[in-house]
Amino acid sequence: MQEHVEQAAPSESAGAIAVRDENGAIAAPFLAAVSGAVARDDAGELRALCLERHEADIADLVEQLEPDERPKFIQLLGEDFDYAVLTEVEDTIREQILEALPSAAVAEGVRDLESDDAVYILEDLEEDEQQEILAQIPDFERALLKRSLDYPEDSAGRRMQTDLIAVPPFWNVGRTIDYMRDSDDLPDEFYEIIVVDPSFKPIGKVALNTLLRTKRPVLIETIMDAPVHTVRADLDQEEAAHLFERYNLVSAAVVDDHERLVGVLMFDDIVDVIQEEAEEDIRGLAGVGDEEISDTFLYTARSRFTWLLLNLVTAVLASLVIGMFDATLQQMVALAILMPIVASMGGNAGTQTMTVAVRALASRELGGYNIRRFVTREMLVGIVNGFLFAIIIGFVASVWFTNIQLGAVIATAMIVNMFCAGLFGIAIPVGLDKIGVDPAIASTVFLTTVTDVVGFFAFLGLATILLM
Repeated sequence: MQEHVEQAAPSESAGAIAVRDENGAIAAPFLAAVSGAVARDDAGELRALCLERHEADIADLVEQLEPDERPKFIQLLGEDFDYAVLTEVEDTIREQILEALPSAAVAEGVRDLESDDAVYILEDLEEDEQQEILAQIPDFERALLKRSLDYPEDSAGRRMQTDLIAVPPFWNVGRTIDYMRDSDDLPDEFYEIIVVDPSFKPIGKVALNTLLRTKRPVLIETIMDAPVHTVRADLDQEEAAHLFERYNLVSAAVVDDHERLVGVLMFDDIVDVIQEEAEEDIRGLAGVGDEEISDTFLYTARSRFTWLLLNLVTAVLASLVIGMFDATLQQMVALAILMPIVASMGGNAGTQTMTVAVRALASRELGGYNIRRFVTREMLVGIVNGFLFAIIIGFVASVWFTNIQLGAVIATAMIVNMFCAGLFGIAIPVGLDKIGVDPAIASTVFLTTVTDVVGFFAFLGLATILLM
């Protein structure tokens, strides 16, 4: 009896350990307790620590564990591990875990998930690994997952869930409610019911609050909202996100090439899409691609090399412009001291414009008259700020080097470069977008080159003409 009490005590105290510290990170005592339980193969202690925790907390915990601890952690929890946790971890970590786990365990785990979460977990695996897992899933469920996996990557078809509720318009409210009560295949969460015609094409939708407020004999067709917003399964997920944002959708029916219902997109999936696209744009602006914290140093170095090589080429172009005026620089050292100021101010001003432009392009706010208005605004902003900073730096340079002409040269170069920064800060992203290149990825390096070359050429060219 005493031995039983001693074994139970750790479990009771384990549940009281705080998951997160005051900064919101996984608390060190909690992480240490979990690592210790994994090291001791103590499944009971691990369940006491983790079973009542939210999947987001467990996902952050899994990321903090050592790589060799993660598969063991999942195996110790067994059927109590919620595979939805794997949708919250970084891609690299998820792939490492799935490769280390037996395919039978993965197949059993994804069976209990919503179809969209199951697809999200399986889609990054190699084809043979996918097939091995799918082969251990019952035929009907396997067919649904395979259909989603057959759609293009980053498409609505990949994001949709195939668990949905569709009813014909001639059903009444009572029959619909009874159907939902009796069905064993309802989605875990849903907010709308899709109304379909005999060919399974969506013709309307009914919100749950409307359904529950309506008398049982009332026909569905009399309370449905029509037309219903539909999304093509092959539509890019970012475009689908814009539809949700534009029309304030809670869900949207996903249709195939023949306009037949194949799934539904939910707002929680779209939130994930928006976050992913925003992170992708931020990483693209910095030239780090799909890099994650968990990546190895070799992969990180390799992924950054191409971008840095391109920056090196553009830096050489700027240096060639400087080399054209080497004689001028030798005669007046002050030019070398002041030269970086012009390029730096132009680069920063251009980056401000470029950031706004990339965001506007991503949110589909630039089009038609808006582009002309935005270009005009940024050019005027460049001129105004150029004149203001020209006055400041012109005065500073004149006093610093006791040379009024030098102050006038750098002031003029500042105006020219700030104007060009505003112009090219919008022109480069828009131009790249027109030719199908992601402006978030490629804009920075081109803009830096333009502002450096224009700044150096304007400053040193004017100095050569006016001061030499």
